[in-house]
Amino acid sequence: MEISLFMTEKPLVILASARKQGFTKNFLNTIFANKDYDLVDLLDFHISPYSYANNYPSTDEFLKIIEELIRHKVIVFATPVYWYAMSGIMKTFFDRFTDVVTTKKHLGRLLKGKSTFLLAVGAEEELPNGFEIPFKLTSDYLQMKYQGCIYYSTKFPITQDRLQTITQQFKSKVKSINC
Repeated sequence: MEISLFMTEKPLVILASARKQGFTKNFLNTIFANKDYDLVDLLDFHISPYSYANNYPSTDEFLKIIEELIRHKVIVFATPVYWYAMSGIMKTFFDRFTDVVTTKKHLGRLLKGKSTFLLAVGAEEELPNGFEIPFKLTSDYLQMKYQGCIYYSTKFPITQDRLQTITQQFKSKVKSINC
C-alpha cells in the first residue's frame, strides 16, 4: 500500500450513523456550515469485523479509510448515541484499530500527533457517563491528541442561540489547533 505524503488542513469527519440524513448528519452539516471538510461516511464502506487471523475479504475497505486518516491532521468522530454507547458501525471501525497496532504497525505510527474530536448526538439531556472514554483512550493509545466532545441532545428544540453556542464551542476548539 502506498501512502500519500500530502497532508491536508481540512478536518476529516468519520460519520457512523445508521441513517444517511439523520440527526448526526444534520448536526454535522450545521457545525461545518461554511467550513471545508472531508467526510467518510462509514455506511459507504465495507468494514469487516476484526479477525484475529487477519483474514479479511478483498472487499474490506478499512485500510482505505486509514489512508484518509493519515492524510489529515484533525479527525472528528461523529456518532449518534445508541444504547448509551457509540454506534455499532463505529465500534466495528474502532475494533479494527487493532490492525494498525499489530499487523499494520507502520500505519498506526502515522496516526501519532493527530488531533481527534468527538461529535455525539443523543436523546438524553446529557451524554451518558463514560461515553467519551473509548474515544479518549483510543486516541491516547495511538498517540493522538483527544481534544474533547461536543454533544447535541435532541431532547431540546434547537434554537438559533443554542446552535450558535454549540457551533462556536466546536469551532474554537478546532481553531485552537490551527486547523
